[in-house]
Amino acid sequence: MGVHVEIIGAGVVGLACAAELLDRGASVTLHERGAFAGAQACSWFAGGMLAPWCEGESAEEPVIRLGGEAADWWERHVDCVVRNGTLVLAPSRDRSELRRFGQRTSHFSELDGDAIARLEPDLAGRFSKGLFFEGEAHLDPRKALAGLTERVLAAGATIHFSSEVRASDLSGAVVLDCRGLSARDELADLRGVKGEMLLLRSRDLHLGRPVRLLHPRIPLYVVPRADGIFMVGATMIESADRGRISARSMLELLGGAYALHPSFGEAEVVEIGVDARPTFPDNLPRVIRRGRVIHINGLYRHGFLLSPAMARMAADAALDPARILENLHSGEFA
Repeated sequence: MGVHVEIIGAGVVGLACAAELLDRGASVTLHERGAFAGAQACSWFAGGMLAPWCEGESAEEPVIRLGGEAADWWERHVDCVVRNGTLVLAPSRDRSELRRFGQRTSHFSELDGDAIARLEPDLAGRFSKGLFFEGEAHLDPRKALAGLTERVLAAGATIHFSSEVRASDLSGAVVLDCRGLSARDELADLRGVKGEMLLLRSRDLHLGRPVRLLHPRIPLYVVPRADGIFMVGATMIESADRGRISARSMLELLGGAYALHPSFGEAEVVEIGVDARPTFPDNLPRVIRRGRVIHINGLYRHGFLLSPAMARMAADAALDPARILENLHSGEFA
């Protein structure tokens, strides 16, 4: 009989760990304090961009390297991955931001206005230069969480919802702690980085892929979803506040969307989302073993991008204790 692993938290990290362990023959029980998967996780408000090359503009090298695994992993586990690339644009007054972005990234092609119009006809005539990262992908986070939940249940996992537990409450030989920011009681250097997002509905605009609009103060992204819904995000504020969006942030997000296309001026505001991303001081995630408990945390704003790689490392640690001591005991990447 395979190893039995208990997992605390059924956000994107907990579910990805469960899927990876089940793929390797382990049995899994998850404990989620919310009423459904992701209900109290910042992954519920994510953009869902699987964009390792774009993230190279500001992220460390491990994010680019490990994020390269994400699209293939998600495509094997859920059916909502879209491989249409990422389009990066800037208003003419901020053209220097586009040059800077290109200098810090790779795996893109440069587009002129005609090429942008062919790629996104609804943006024709609005931008004269852009960068296209053809190899990137995106998904709908809520559909992905639901799909991954169905998959792990079908593979034999047990999920206890509305179940708030600590590792000390569980008798399993191996416990994965995937509680995100709630794990600050165990991980003292974990901090919150607040993110605010909007869901807008516009029937007058079609986009086939995520579009990043660069600005020196608040770059933003617009991610298309089904039924005319667009996710607009996201702020990054050094705060663990999870309760409200500021008027300034609302204005900046709406103003950025309107700058991308004036149709957003008539869009319906469907939802306002606020949460805090769990983040370590170096903005990189960690796998940390403390006895029988393995902490997987600190994915910052890369939850869907890095959860497959972190799940792989966590499964390695859970199923091979010797490997933990050799490669992961320091809390750094293997």
